[in-house]
Amino acid sequence: MAEISTIDKQQARRAFNRAAATYDAVAELQNEIGARLIERLDYIRLQPARILDLGAGTGAFSNALLKRYRKADVIALDIAENMLQRVPSRAGWFRRPRCVCADGELLPFADNSFDLIFSNLMLQWCVDLESTLSELRRVLAPGGLLMFTTLGPDTLMELRASWEAVDGYTHVNAFIDMHDVGDCLVKTRWAEPVMDSERITVTYRKLRTLMDDLKQIGAHNVTLGRPGGLTGRRRMQQLAEAYEGYRVDGVLPASYEVVYGHAWSPLNKQSSGPGNAVPLASLQPPGE
Repeated sequence: MAEISTIDKQQARRAFNRAAATYDAVAELQNEIGARLIERLDYIRLQPARILDLGAGTGAFSNALLKRYRKADVIALDIAENMLQRVPSRAGWFRRPRCVCADGELLPFADNSFDLIFSNLMLQWCVDLESTLSELRRVLAPGGLLMFTTLGPDTLMELRASWEAVDGYTHVNAFIDMHDVGDCLVKTRWAEPVMDSERITVTYRKLRTLMDDLKQIGAHNVTLGRPGGLTGRRRMQQLAEAYEGYRVDGVLPASYEVVYGHAWSPLNKQSSGPGNAVPLASLQPPGE
């Protein structure tokens, strides 16, 4: 079963807040994965009235969901306030997502608040996946749908192995195996869970470009076992030399194991408790 991760949640929040200004310019992979998840909604008959975009970032898919479900109320939730401040600039004048800055592991909503939860590349940042899935099930109405992507353990395997050749610290975030995610869905009593995965490889001419991209989207090392202080020039040179072993046809690969999943909230679902309820009508976009 999936274990509680070693993610430093406060460090992750700070990293994503710092990355808000650069995120959209370098988030090509994240946007492509989210677009593939949106496409999967074509095969599901659902007309949700209330949608939660969990880990919304700067709101690219909050607005895609508003366009797809024109009568729906969409809530964009993210742990990083600076990300959410960019959401209104993506939206039209008449319909905008309403924004909530909160931790996805402790949602400020009453039971059964949503009909669809859409989450692109957020679950890998949760400290306790099982607890998070229970919380999502609490706020999803009976018959509601959870659609998500996350990252599997082969993500950035070249970078992880290269760092292991340099020192004994944790330099790359750990990701949970697809089968363990599925087991968590079953254990937390989701109905009809479906899981699959694919491998996407991004190539770089220089290792520094990969490292800069990870920093600019806020996805650099936020594990509790990370080394303290700055990484010295000598260790970076050792890392670069180790990574060169993966160069093929003049480029360095960076592998991403993308995990897709969906599951339903049971029709006979029982209440999980009141949570920290906030009336949806009280939520407003930033600046309003």
